[in-house]
Order: sequence, then C-alpha cells, then structure tokens
Amino acid sequence: MQSKKLDSDLFLLNATELAPLLLGKLLCVNIDNRICRVRITETEAYFGEEDTACHAHKGRTNRTEMLYSKGGKVYVYLCYGIHALINIISGPAEHPQGVLIRGVEGINGPGRLTKQLGITCAFNGIDVNTSDVIWVEDDGFVPEKIHTSPRIGINYATQEYRDKLWRFYL
Repeated sequence: MQSKKLDSDLFLLNATELAPLLLGKLLCVNIDNRICRVRITETEAYFGEEDTACHAHKGRTNRTEMLYSKGGKVYVYLCYGIHALINIISGPAEHPQGVLIRGVEGINGPGRLTKQLGITCAFNGIDVNTSDVIWVEDDGFVPEKIHTSPRIGINYATQEYRDKLWRFYL
C-alpha cells in the first residue's frame, strides 16, 4: 500500500484517543528537499487544563497558546532550554491538548528524535494537514500490540495524573 497523509478529521480526536492511533504511522519531515519518513513508536497524551502534567494546566500563556488551536497544528517547545520537543495538537480549538511524539523507529527519546530529524522551534504552529515541511502518513502498517504505561518525567503533576496510562508504545 502506498502512503497517504492522515485524514485531517483524525486530529480532531481527543489526545487520549489520537495518541495510540499515531503508533505505527509515519512522521514525515522535508528538510532541504530531502524527505525523511520514520515510524512513530511511542507517544504520550496531554489532555486539557485539568491535566496537571499538561503545559496548559495553569492557563493560557504565550508559550501555551498553540495548545489552544484546532487539532493538526504542531506544538514545538524547548525542554530544559535545550531540547526541542514535538507535539501534535488534537481535539477542538480552545480545549488545549496534544500528543507528544516520544520515539520513532531507531530513535528513542523526544529530544533525540527532533535533533536527528532537524525539527526546531521554528516548526511551532505548522499545520500537518497542509504542510509540505512536516506531516503524518499512513502506509497501512497495523501494530500487533500497543502497550501503555504512566507518562515519563512528570513528577510535578498530581498523583492522579502521574498514574494515568497515557503513554503508548510499540
């Protein structure tokens, strides 16, 4: 089967629904007319101001503004002032949520994957539905088994949200 861009309606799902559906899909990045396609192997869902692990938990700021967009935009931010991390915004506008891409085939760790793929904060705000710089494709691959666990590195969140099984991986 030939790859095709994901249907834009998929990005309107809530992050908790979209995160496992992105597993096995291809994250595509076009840098200097060189297209790199890598299979997504690990994601995490962040769901609204109510989620104490979500950047939007404390409300709207310049940094979190992108999270309030309609699903399909890319939210790229600096972690520890060093690593650019990439999320795909999901759900309806005004309910901040997104899916962190934590790993792809051959690259573990969200900071490593952005570095190796050339994804920087300049990607923040790009719409994966219309972009020729970054998008997601489906090539028909269906994962045999999807695993879940609590999300990683969110010790600042309340116990309720630290315990959510919102990390998905192959």
